[in-house]
Amino acid sequence: MNVRPVRIVQYGVMGLLALVMLAPLVVMIANSFKGDEFAVATDLGSFRAFLPGDAPGFTNYRDVIGDPNVPFPRFMMNTIIIVGSIVLLGVLVNSMAAFALARARFRGQGLMIGVLVALIIVPLESLVIPLLLMVNRVGWIDSYHVQIIPFVAHPFSIFLFYQFFTKLPKDLDDAARCDGASFFQIYWRIVMPLSLPVIATVAILQSLEYWNSFLWPLMVTRGPEYRPLSVAMGQYFGRDPRVWGDIMAFSVMTSLPILVLYFAFQRWFIQSVVGSAVKG
Repeated sequence: MNVRPVRIVQYGVMGLLALVMLAPLVVMIANSFKGDEFAVATDLGSFRAFLPGDAPGFTNYRDVIGDPNVPFPRFMMNTIIIVGSIVLLGVLVNSMAAFALARARFRGQGLMIGVLVALIIVPLESLVIPLLLMVNRVGWIDSYHVQIIPFVAHPFSIFLFYQFFTKLPKDLDDAARCDGASFFQIYWRIVMPLSLPVIATVAILQSLEYWNSFLWPLMVTRGPEYRPLSVAMGQYFGRDPRVWGDIMAFSVMTSLPILVLYFAFQRWFIQSVVGSAVKG
């Protein structure tokens, strides 16, 4: 059997799928540079939607950044603080919990792992009302920590770390114990330096999840002081009349940091995905 035609077909299908998935992103970026609102509205129905226009400029970006009613720099700073704190604390807390589950032996360990897996399928929407009552009782409404602390412990991230740690040879632990290393030193000095692929995977997945989080920030914040970009985007899109060029520019600046994060960690992310597929 000739492999070359099959491979050409495979590459063609993958290229077509890539174009379909990238098309909305290209349209968003191209229209964010169009200063003529009429051109944005009319070009969306033709191939010109993929082009930046005859006289591209940064007018829409200046309008968004300088809008006093929707302070974009403040929303961006809030989002970076919230998501960055969740990811950094989450990597530490979730990896420590997973290491204890993977290496320690204690009564009820199997039950705890089963409960952890069950928690993965519980949707946040089913928990927001009791969680809102709890944080309101302790006076956390309209703050950074109400958007950070409830989401540091993440069942799926713990499970990813747990799966990775169980595949690491325990001979490393035994060798470290022979050198006098404690349980925490094994975790911090031996296991974590070997865990860059799963750390990158958890960082990307958690960043994407909480960068786009909308329901919880909308419920627990009252103004721009602590609101993230996701809520600000809804506020910006809901204004009348809608200025599509400004909305596209807002969307591009909202998407850019998470894209940069992915490209920065894509090597470890792909390594983690491929390793999971090969090792089962």
